[in-house]
Amino acid sequence: MRRALALLAFGGALAAPAYGDQHGDALAWLHKMASAAQKLNYTGTFTYQSGGNSETSRITHLVDAAGEQEKLEVLDGSPREVVRSNDEVKCFLPDDKLVIVEKRGRYKAFPALLPASVSSLGEYYLIRVGDVSRVAGFDSQLILLEPKDALRYGRHLWAEINSGLILKARTVNERNETIEQFAFTQLQINVPINKEALKPRFGAESTAWRIHNAQASQSLSAGGGWLFKAQLPGFRKSAGMKRQASQGGGTETTHFIFTDGLSSISLFIEPLADRKAEQATYSVGAINVYKRATDNHLLTVLGEVPMATLMRLGDGMELRKK
Repeated sequence: MRRALALLAFGGALAAPAYGDQHGDALAWLHKMASAAQKLNYTGTFTYQSGGNSETSRITHLVDAAGEQEKLEVLDGSPREVVRSNDEVKCFLPDDKLVIVEKRGRYKAFPALLPASVSSLGEYYLIRVGDVSRVAGFDSQLILLEPKDALRYGRHLWAEINSGLILKARTVNERNETIEQFAFTQLQINVPINKEALKPRFGAESTAWRIHNAQASQSLSAGGGWLFKAQLPGFRKSAGMKRQASQGGGTETTHFIFTDGLSSISLFIEPLADRKAEQATYSVGAINVYKRATDNHLLTVLGEVPMATLMRLGDGMELRKK
């Protein structure tokens, strides 16, 4: 999906509190931010923080006649790289000598966190303009997205004033506590990008590497035999697929993705067979996880949303009776 928007000037509204049409000004900023992440060349280093954990990554993004190309390198701990060419994504895991290849129509990674169309976000989020401050040496405009219900978390987004590129993004809970944060510490915008910088560092062509193609074995336009009895206002099913658990066979997993454009939920369904499973809730960083067994299947629901949202979706699932 592609979007283009030319928002060249906001005059004094950039440097002063916005009066009048706050929603309209904030929505215009979101359009500018969504376009900037896709249309601009940039390279920089950012940190990710969640709880007591932090991680540093480097991103390089190039737009040319061939489309979008991007490389994300994790600089801490075990080396990992994600290399994208338009909608083809390759994840390099050198410790495991594994490359995971997948087609993703809308790959979302910082700073490209906004959906193609931001207009509908106002239905479930109160969008308003905040203060101007400095982030990574750039003047930035804060845009706040505050949920209108208890089904989703809030977002604070800082955009570079001239380009609109997101410099910092914070997810907050109902108590306005920070759950996770991305923030550039060093950034260059609209600079020439050497294509060599986009190539993976690891030689996956070696026979020592395994290549796993994570393509869906079957696309599901409907529920794939499952009934969704609980509705989550604002969340639509954006994808449904069946995947083989491994290249050598194994059980087939059904995977659904729900999104409101900003927050996403993944639902995995797999046969239990002879295994036993108990209902469980836990968190991994900013991601909440809910598991339950039903109709001899294990349901795993996860996402950066409140636990109650995941439980509402998971508890409303049942196998369609034949």
